[in-house]
Amino acid sequence: MKAIIVDDEPANVVNLTILLNKYCPQIEILGTANNNKDALALFEVEKPNLIFLDIQLDNDSGFNLLKSIPKKDFEVIFVTAYDNYGIQAIKFAALDYILKPIDIDELVSAVNKAEIKLKEKQQTLQLDFLVNHIKRDQAVPLKIALPQQKEIIYVLLTNIVRCEAEGTYTFFYLQNGEKILVSKVLKEYSELLENNGFIRTHQSHLVNLTFVKSWLKEDGGMLLLTTDEKIPVSRPHKDKVKSQLTGSAL
Repeated sequence: MKAIIVDDEPANVVNLTILLNKYCPQIEILGTANNNKDALALFEVEKPNLIFLDIQLDNDSGFNLLKSIPKKDFEVIFVTAYDNYGIQAIKFAALDYILKPIDIDELVSAVNKAEIKLKEKQQTLQLDFLVNHIKRDQAVPLKIALPQQKEIIYVLLTNIVRCEAEGTYTFFYLQNGEKILVSKVLKEYSELLENNGFIRTHQSHLVNLTFVKSWLKEDGGMLLLTTDEKIPVSRPHKDKVKSQLTGSAL
Protein backbone atom coordinates (compact mmCIF):
# COMPACT_ATOMS: atom_id res chain seq x y z
CA MET A 1 0.00 0.00 0.00
CA LYS A 2 1.21 3.49 -0.86
CA ALA A 3 0.66 6.00 1.95
CA ILE A 4 1.15 9.59 3.04
CA ILE A 5 1.24 10.94 6.59
CA VAL A 6 -0.53 14.20 7.49
CA ASP A 7 0.35 15.54 10.95
CA ASP A 8 1.48 18.97 12.13
CA GLU A 9 3.89 17.63 14.78
CA PRO A 10 7.24 16.48 13.31
CA ALA A 11 7.96 14.14 16.23
CA ASN A 12 4.70 12.29 15.60
CA VAL A 13 5.54 11.92 11.90
CA VAL A 14 8.96 10.47 12.72
CA ASN A 15 7.52 8.08 15.32
CA LEU A 16 4.78 6.81 13.00
CA THR A 17 7.26 6.38 10.16
CA ILE A 18 9.55 4.27 12.35
CA LEU A 19 6.66 2.10 13.54
CA LEU A 20 5.32 1.57 10.01
CA ASN A 21 8.74 0.64 8.65
CA LYS A 22 9.26 -1.86 11.46
CA TYR A 23 5.81 -3.43 11.90
CA CYS A 24 3.95 -2.79 8.63
CA PRO A 25 6.34 -3.62 5.78
CA GLN A 26 3.47 -3.62 3.26
CA ILE A 27 3.33 0.19 3.63
CA GLU A 28 5.39 2.42 1.33
CA ILE A 29 5.48 5.99 2.66
CA LEU A 30 5.41 8.39 -0.30
CA GLY A 31 5.70 11.60 1.68
CA THR A 32 4.46 13.68 4.62
CA ALA A 33 2.69 17.02 5.11
CA ASN A 34 1.93 19.19 8.12
CA ASN A 35 -1.06 21.15 6.78
CA ASN A 36 -4.02 20.63 4.47
CA LYS A 37 -2.65 22.73 1.60
CA ASP A 38 0.58 20.76 1.37
CA ALA A 39 -1.28 17.49 1.99
CA LEU A 40 -3.65 18.12 -0.91
CA ALA A 41 -0.72 18.95 -3.23
CA LEU A 42 1.10 15.81 -2.10
CA PHE A 43 -2.03 13.71 -2.58
CA GLU A 44 -2.59 14.99 -6.12
CA VAL A 45 1.00 14.20 -7.12
CA GLU A 46 1.46 10.83 -5.42
CA LYS A 47 -2.10 9.42 -5.58
CA PRO A 48 -1.77 7.30 -2.41
CA ASN A 49 -4.35 4.68 -1.52
CA LEU A 50 -3.88 5.23 2.22
CA ILE A 51 -3.69 8.39 4.35
CA PHE A 52 -2.61 8.49 7.99
CA LEU A 53 -4.47 11.63 9.07
CA ASP A 54 -4.53 13.71 12.24
CA ILE A 55 -7.87 15.34 13.08
CA GLN A 56 -6.40 18.57 14.46
CA LEU A 57 -3.90 20.41 12.24
CA ASP A 58 -2.97 23.75 13.83
CA ASN A 59 -6.10 25.86 13.32
CA ASP A 60 -7.53 23.51 10.71
CA SER A 61 -9.07 20.04 10.63
CA GLY A 62 -8.07 16.89 8.83
CA PHE A 63 -11.73 16.52 7.92
CA ASN A 64 -11.37 19.56 5.66
CA LEU A 65 -8.72 17.72 3.67
CA LEU A 66 -11.21 14.93 3.01
CA LYS A 67 -13.81 17.48 1.89
CA SER A 68 -11.39 18.83 -0.71
CA ILE A 69 -10.78 15.45 -2.36
CA PRO A 70 -13.76 14.64 -4.61
CA LYS A 71 -13.02 11.00 -5.44
CA LYS A 72 -12.54 9.03 -2.26
CA ASP A 73 -11.06 5.82 -3.61
CA PHE A 74 -8.55 5.55 -0.79
CA GLU A 75 -8.44 4.42 2.82
CA VAL A 76 -7.94 6.65 5.88
CA ILE A 77 -6.59 5.78 9.29
CA PHE A 78 -7.04 8.65 11.73
CA VAL A 79 -4.11 9.04 14.13
CA THR A 80 -5.06 11.59 16.76
CA ALA A 81 -5.04 12.77 20.32
CA TYR A 82 -8.41 12.37 22.00
CA ASP A 83 -11.06 14.50 20.32
CA ASN A 84 -14.57 13.68 21.49
CA TYR A 85 -16.51 15.24 18.60
CA GLY A 86 -14.13 13.99 15.93
CA ILE A 87 -13.91 10.45 17.28
CA GLN A 88 -17.67 10.24 17.66
CA ALA A 89 -18.09 11.17 13.99
CA ILE A 90 -15.49 8.57 13.01
CA LYS A 91 -17.22 5.86 15.06
CA PHE A 92 -20.64 6.63 13.55
CA ALA A 93 -19.03 6.08 10.14
CA ALA A 94 -17.43 2.80 11.32
CA LEU A 95 -13.97 4.05 10.37
CA ASP A 96 -10.68 3.29 12.13
CA TYR A 97 -8.72 5.60 14.39
CA ILE A 98 -5.65 5.24 16.61
CA LEU A 99 -5.06 7.34 19.69
CA LYS A 100 -1.70 8.89 20.45
CA PRO A 101 0.60 7.60 21.86
CA ILE A 102 0.33 4.86 19.25
CA ASP A 103 -0.24 1.28 20.36
CA ILE A 104 1.62 -1.09 18.01
CA ASP A 105 -1.09 -3.77 18.03
CA GLU A 106 -3.76 -1.18 17.18
CA LEU A 107 -1.62 0.18 14.37
CA VAL A 108 -1.01 -3.25 12.84
CA SER A 109 -4.69 -4.14 13.16
CA ALA A 110 -5.82 -0.88 11.50
CA VAL A 111 -3.36 -1.34 8.63
CA ASN A 112 -4.47 -4.93 8.06
CA LYS A 113 -8.12 -3.86 7.98
CA ALA A 114 -7.27 -1.04 5.57
CA GLU A 115 -5.63 -3.54 3.26
CA ILE A 116 -8.74 -5.73 3.27
CA LYS A 117 -11.05 -2.77 2.64
CA LEU A 118 -8.97 -1.59 -0.29
CA LYS A 119 -9.16 -5.03 -1.85
CA GLU A 120 -12.94 -5.11 -1.34
CA LYS A 121 -13.39 -1.43 -2.27
CA GLN A 122 -15.59 -0.71 0.75
CA GLN A 123 -14.08 2.65 1.70
CA THR A 124 -15.75 5.27 -0.47
CA LEU A 125 -19.22 5.17 1.09
CA GLN A 126 -17.83 5.36 4.62
CA LEU A 127 -15.71 8.41 3.83
CA ASP A 128 -18.60 10.08 1.99
CA PHE A 129 -20.80 9.37 5.03
CA LEU A 130 -18.26 10.99 7.36
CA VAL A 131 -17.64 14.03 5.15
CA ASN A 132 -21.37 14.67 4.60
CA HIS A 133 -21.93 14.57 8.36
CA ILE A 134 -19.09 17.04 8.98
CA LYS A 135 -20.42 19.35 6.23
CA ARG A 136 -23.85 19.45 7.87
CA ASP A 137 -22.17 20.25 11.21
CA GLN A 138 -24.64 18.05 13.05
CA ALA A 139 -23.92 17.11 16.65
CA VAL A 140 -25.08 13.59 15.79
CA PRO A 141 -25.44 11.96 12.38
CA LEU A 142 -28.92 10.94 11.26
CA LYS A 143 -27.57 7.46 10.52
CA ILE A 144 -25.05 5.00 11.86
CA ALA A 145 -22.85 2.69 9.77
CA LEU A 146 -23.09 -0.99 10.75
CA PRO A 147 -20.20 -3.01 9.27
CA GLN A 148 -20.94 -6.46 7.88
CA GLN A 149 -18.60 -9.00 6.34
CA LYS A 150 -19.42 -7.98 2.75
CA GLU A 151 -21.15 -4.62 3.13
CA ILE A 152 -21.76 -1.55 5.29
CA ILE A 153 -25.41 -1.04 6.27
CA TYR A 154 -26.52 2.55 7.02
CA VAL A 155 -29.40 2.76 9.48
CA LEU A 156 -31.40 5.79 10.63
CA LEU A 157 -31.08 6.21 14.40
CA THR A 158 -34.83 6.78 14.57
CA ASN A 159 -35.42 3.30 13.11
CA ILE A 160 -33.43 1.48 15.80
CA VAL A 161 -35.77 0.09 18.46
CA ARG A 162 -33.11 -1.50 20.64
CA CYS A 163 -29.71 -3.18 20.76
CA GLU A 164 -28.89 -6.42 22.54
CA ALA A 165 -25.53 -7.94 23.46
CA GLU A 166 -24.69 -11.45 22.32
CA GLY A 167 -21.23 -12.15 23.72
CA THR A 168 -18.80 -9.93 21.78
CA TYR A 169 -21.49 -9.20 19.17
CA THR A 170 -24.44 -6.79 19.13
CA PHE A 171 -27.89 -7.31 17.59
CA PHE A 172 -29.68 -4.22 16.25
CA TYR A 173 -33.50 -4.58 16.22
CA LEU A 174 -35.14 -2.22 13.75
CA GLN A 175 -38.66 -0.81 13.56
CA ASN A 176 -39.48 -2.86 10.45
CA GLY A 177 -38.66 -6.10 12.28
CA GLU A 178 -35.22 -6.52 10.72
CA LYS A 179 -32.39 -7.77 12.95
CA ILE A 180 -28.75 -6.92 12.15
CA LEU A 181 -25.76 -8.59 13.80
CA VAL A 182 -22.56 -6.54 14.21
CA SER A 183 -19.24 -7.93 15.43
CA LYS A 184 -18.69 -5.23 18.05
CA VAL A 185 -19.52 -5.18 21.76
CA LEU A 186 -22.61 -3.37 23.05
CA LYS A 187 -20.47 -1.05 25.19
CA GLU A 188 -19.09 0.63 22.07
CA TYR A 189 -22.58 1.46 20.78
CA SER A 190 -23.78 2.39 24.23
CA GLU A 191 -21.07 5.07 24.41
CA LEU A 192 -22.18 6.42 21.04
CA LEU A 193 -25.93 6.38 21.54
CA GLU A 194 -26.65 6.88 25.25
CA ASN A 195 -26.60 10.68 24.94
CA ASN A 196 -28.69 10.58 21.79
CA GLY A 197 -32.06 9.23 22.85
CA PHE A 198 -30.99 5.75 23.96
CA ILE A 199 -30.78 4.34 27.49
CA ARG A 200 -28.77 1.40 28.84
CA THR A 201 -31.21 -0.67 30.91
CA HIS A 202 -29.11 -3.74 31.53
CA GLN A 203 -25.69 -5.20 30.82
CA SER A 204 -27.19 -6.72 27.67
CA HIS A 205 -29.74 -4.11 26.59
CA LEU A 206 -29.76 -0.62 25.06
CA VAL A 207 -33.17 0.91 24.24
CA ASN A 208 -34.38 3.82 22.09
CA LEU A 209 -36.56 5.89 24.44
CA THR A 210 -38.88 6.75 21.55
CA PHE A 211 -40.15 3.15 21.59
CA VAL A 212 -40.76 2.89 25.35
CA LYS A 213 -44.46 2.49 26.09
CA SER A 214 -44.52 1.99 29.86
CA TRP A 215 -42.69 0.94 33.02
CA LEU A 216 -43.72 -2.47 34.33
CA LYS A 217 -43.30 -3.24 38.03
CA GLU A 218 -42.92 -6.99 37.48
CA ASP A 219 -39.62 -8.79 38.09
CA GLY A 220 -38.09 -5.76 39.77
CA GLY A 221 -38.80 -3.48 36.82
CA MET A 222 -39.09 -3.84 33.06
CA LEU A 223 -39.77 -1.65 30.06
CA LEU A 224 -42.66 -2.42 27.75
CA LEU A 225 -41.89 -1.27 24.24
CA THR A 226 -44.32 -0.23 21.52
CA THR A 227 -43.28 -3.48 19.79
CA ASP A 228 -44.76 -5.36 22.82
CA GLU A 229 -41.31 -6.57 23.83
CA LYS A 230 -40.39 -6.54 27.51
CA ILE A 231 -36.85 -5.40 28.30
CA PRO A 232 -35.33 -6.05 31.74
CA VAL A 233 -33.97 -3.22 33.87
CA SER A 234 -31.17 -4.29 36.19
CA ARG A 235 -30.73 -2.85 39.68
CA PRO A 236 -27.61 -0.77 38.84
CA HIS A 237 -29.49 0.94 35.96
CA LYS A 238 -32.90 1.36 37.60
CA ASP A 239 -32.53 4.89 38.99
CA LYS A 240 -31.03 6.26 35.78
CA VAL A 241 -33.74 4.63 33.66
CA LYS A 242 -36.53 6.03 35.85
CA SER A 243 -34.94 9.47 35.72
CA GLN A 244 -34.73 9.33 31.92
CA LEU A 245 -38.32 8.21 31.62
CA THR A 246 -39.71 10.97 33.83
CA GLY A 247 -37.77 13.47 31.75
CA SER A 248 -39.17 12.17 28.45
CA ALA A 249 -42.68 11.96 27.06
CA LEU A 250 -43.99 8.37 27.05
